Amino acid sequence: MVETARNYPPGASPDEIWAILREVAESQKELTRKMAETDRQMEETGRRMKETDKKIGEMSNRFGELAEHLVAPNIKEKFNALGFTFVRVYQNLEISDTAGNHIAELDLVLENGDIVMIVEIKAKPKQSDVDDHIKRLETLRRNADTRYEKRAFQGTIAGAIMSNELRDYVTKKGFYAIEQTGDTVKISVPEGFKPRQW
Repeated sequence: MVETARNYPPGASPDEIWAILREVAESQKELTRKMAETDRQMEETGRRMKETDKKIGEMSNRFGELAEHLVAPNIKEKFNALGFTFVRVYQNLEISDTAGNHIAELDLVLENGDIVMIVEIKAKPKQSDVDDHIKRLETLRRNADTRYEKRAFQGTIAGAIMSNELRDYVTKKGFYAIEQTGDTVKISVPEGFKPRQW
């Protein structure tokens, strides 16, 4: 039989060795208990974080709905004051292609005989929302072409809270920027602004 080296104190008696082994076993039990408690606390933290994320998402949706309610009532008049002649306004449209496949959800659409204005509404829009809106308009243009729709598409980003940097990004990308101001909204049209058309 091969004897393995052990790290017992030199000259330890069998009782002392058993005492050390019991102490090690108790330490391992305590460590296992603490690890199980840590796992339980981490699971609880994860559950609470999911609940918090869900509540934040619900609040964000409600804030987004509030932003839609602020933008929609006067939007036609605001654009018509800029020289447009929009006659129809639609809210929350779902667009499908000719095969019935869903391609886009639109917060607000204004139409006349020449232009279709697609308004994306966010409580606090981000640069990625602007980039997504460009892709959305490209998709809508392709879909419109299959239906021989000749009207021009233009875009707008509306937000209850919009930084100066984002407003600049919005208009540089050729979109109108709509911001909340008091209990109404204003459309930002910087000098030299030329709206992009699809």
